[in-house]
Amino acid sequence: MTETRSTHGSDPSVGDLSTHGLGRLAAWCYDHRRRVLGIWMLAVVAVVGFGQAVGSRLDNNFALAGSPSQQAQALLASRFPAERGDTADVVLHSSTPLGGAANAATVGRLVAALRPLDHVTGVQSPLVPGGSDQLSADRRIGFLVVHFDAAAANLPASAVRRVITTAERFGRAGFEVALGGAPIEQVISAAPGSAETVGLLAAVVVMLVAFGSVVAMGLPIVAAVVGVGVGFGILEGLSHLVTVPTFGPDMMVMIGLGVGIDYALFVVTRYRQHLAEGHPPRNATILALSSAGRAVLFAGSAVVIALCGLFVVGLGFMEGLAVATIIAVALVLAAALSLLPAVFGFAGRAIDRLHIPGLLDQRTGAAPSGFWARWSKTVQRRPWTCAAVSMGVLVVLAVPLFSMRLAFSDAGNDPTSLTTRQAYDLLAEGFGPGLNGPLVVACSLHGDRAGSTVVRLVTTLRRTRGVASVAPPVFNRARDTAAIVVYPTTAPQSAPTASLVQRLRDRVVPGVTDRSGVSASIGGETAAGVDSSSYLSGRFPWVIAMVVLLAFVLLTMVFRSIPVALKAAIMNLLSMGAAYGVIVAVYQWGWLEHLFGASAPGPIDPWIPLMIFTVVFGLSMDYEVFLLSRMREEWLRAGDNTKAVAHGLTSSARVITAAAAIMVCVFGSFVIGDPLRILDVFGLGLAVAVLVDATIVRMVLVPSVMELLGSANWWLPHRLDRLLPRIAIDARRDRRRVAPASVRAPE
Repeated sequence: MTETRSTHGSDPSVGDLSTHGLGRLAAWCYDHRRRVLGIWMLAVVAVVGFGQAVGSRLDNNFALAGSPSQQAQALLASRFPAERGDTADVVLHSSTPLGGAANAATVGRLVAALRPLDHVTGVQSPLVPGGSDQLSADRRIGFLVVHFDAAAANLPASAVRRVITTAERFGRAGFEVALGGAPIEQVISAAPGSAETVGLLAAVVVMLVAFGSVVAMGLPIVAAVVGVGVGFGILEGLSHLVTVPTFGPDMMVMIGLGVGIDYALFVVTRYRQHLAEGHPPRNATILALSSAGRAVLFAGSAVVIALCGLFVVGLGFMEGLAVATIIAVALVLAAALSLLPAVFGFAGRAIDRLHIPGLLDQRTGAAPSGFWARWSKTVQRRPWTCAAVSMGVLVVLAVPLFSMRLAFSDAGNDPTSLTTRQAYDLLAEGFGPGLNGPLVVACSLHGDRAGSTVVRLVTTLRRTRGVASVAPPVFNRARDTAAIVVYPTTAPQSAPTASLVQRLRDRVVPGVTDRSGVSASIGGETAAGVDSSSYLSGRFPWVIAMVVLLAFVLLTMVFRSIPVALKAAIMNLLSMGAAYGVIVAVYQWGWLEHLFGASAPGPIDPWIPLMIFTVVFGLSMDYEVFLLSRMREEWLRAGDNTKAVAHGLTSSARVITAAAAIMVCVFGSFVIGDPLRILDVFGLGLAVAVLVDATIVRMVLVPSVMELLGSANWWLPHRLDRLLPRIAIDARRDRRRVAPASVRAPE
C-alpha cells in the first residue's frame, strides 16, 4: 500500500521518474548513500594524493607554433644548445656606486652564494670585465644574470625559490635586491593567494540569507569543494600532458567554486521546496534531480560545449585553460548530481536545522515573494521604459570596449609588493623600460658575405627609431648562426614596441639581409607575445560566432522558439560587451584603479576576453533556462504571454539573484584577494558579466522585451518544429504517472 503526500513511503506524484534518467540516479544515490559518500571520499584522497605525488608542470608558454618568434627560438635552441636554459635577473640598487669596496664585496659574496645552487649553471656579475653593460650610467643600479640548466617550465619551483631566498638575504639598508625573469615570474605567479577563502566566506553569508539554515547552506559548499578538490588533483597530472599556465589552477578553483556552489544551490533549493510540499525525503530527492538536476545538467553541458570553442583557437595554453575549466565544471556537476542526493539521504528533513531566526520561512521558494511580484507588474506596465533604460545602461557600460587593446601585460603591472615588479621598475629606471623585454634577432648564416651582413645589420638596428641599444652579435661555434639582442626604447607591453617588431620584420631586417646569405627572424618573449596577440585577435570573431550559433540552436530546441533563442543570444552579447567595457575602463584606462587594486594601466591580455566569453556565455544559459522554462511552463498551461512572463519572473527571480550573488562574490574575491593582475582582470570581468546578466538583463530587459513581443515569443515554424529534436528540462512533463516503485531500505 502506498501513501500520498506522506512522510513515509512513496508518492504517486513521483510517477516513474525513479526508473529513468536522473530520477533513477537520484534514487540509487539516495539508497546507496554510504557507498556514494565513500566513493567520493576515496576519490578525493586518491586523486589529490596522486596529484601531490606526481606534482605539476605549469608552463607560461604563450608562443604560437610556427610563428616568426617560434622560428627564431627553434633556430637558437638547435644552434646554441648550451643556452637552452632560461635566465633570471638579480637586480641591485645601492645608494652608493656598486663598484665601491663595500658593495663590491657584497656582490662577490652574492655571486659565490648563487653559483653552487642546484640547477644554476653560471652567474654573470656586472663588476667583472665585460660586465659594464649590466651597470647603469650612475653605477648605482646593476643586475646579475643567473643561468639555469633548463627552461622555466622544467625547473623545480624549490630550486627557483632557493635562488630568491639566497639573493634576498643580501638586501640591507641602502642595498636593495629584487629578482625578475621568466623562472622568477613563474614561481611568483604560481603562489596561492587568499581569494578562495574570501570567496567562500562571502558565499557562506549569501547562502545563509538565501536558505536561512546552516545545514542547507553547507551542502552546496561541500559539493563544490569536493568537486574542485578532485579536479585539482586531476589537473596536476594533466599538466604534464598539456600546457597549463601557472594561473590555470587558480582559474579552475575560481570557476569551479562559483559554478559548483551555483549548481548545488539550485538542486538544494528544489529539494527543500519539495520537502515543504509534503514529499518524503527520497521522493523530494528524485523530484529535485528530475527538474533542477536536468536544468543544471543542461547548463553545465552548455558551459562545457562553449569552452570547447577554445580548442579551435589552436594555441596550447588556451587548450590548457579550456581543459582546466572543463574539468572544474564537469567535477562540480558530477558532485551536484551524485554526492548531493547521497547527502540528502543523511540529512533528510534535518536540512532546515540550525536555522537563522526570521529567514527559514522563505525556505520553499515556491510562492512568489511580494517584492518580485510587484517588480514583475512594474516591468510589465512600462515595458518600453524598462527596455530603453536597461539597454541604455548596457550600451554606456560597453562604450570603453571599442578602445580595447589586446596585448600580453608585463611585470610592470604586478603589485609593487612583488619582487618582480620591483626588479622591473629598477631596470626601467637604470636602463630604460625596453631592457625588460629585449628582442632577439636570430640569424642563419650562409656564404662568405654573411659575416659582413650581420655587422651591417647591427649598425642599421642601432640607427632604427624605437631602438635604445643593440648588443654585439654572438656567434655559435660553427659560426653558422648569430644572435643579436635588441633593446627597445619602450616597455614590452606598449603599442610602440609591437609596432617596432612589425617594422623590423617588414622593412628594416629584410632591407639588409635580402639576397645576402643571411635569413633572420625576430624572436624573444616580447615578440612571441606580439605574435600570439595578433593571432588571438583574428580568431576571436570565429569563436564568438561558433558559440553564439551553438547556443541559438540549443535554446531553440529547448524552448521551441526562434525569437526566444535569438533574443537570448543578443542579450548575452550585450552582457559581454558591458563586462569588456568595465575591464577596459579599470585596467586599461585606469579608472578607479586603486579601488580594484590595479597597480598601473596596461593592455588586456588577449586570452582574457576569449575565456570570459566562453565561460559567461555558458553560465548565462543557466539563468536563461531557469527563467524561461518557468515562463514556457505557464505559456503551455494557459496560453497567456503576460501571465507567463509574470510567473517566470516571480518564481525564479529569487533563486537566480541568490545564485548570481554567490558567483559575483567568488569571482569578485579574486579582484581583492589575488596578487596577479591577469586573475584580477578575469575575476572582475566574470563578476560584472554575471551581475549584469542576472540583474539588468534577466530581471529587466528579458521580461520587458518578452512582454512587448507577446505571443510572438513562442513562434517556431511547424516544419522546423518537427525536424528539431526535443530537449526537456523538466522530466515530469515527459513522464506519465504509473504505480510507484518500491522503496528500498536505506543502507
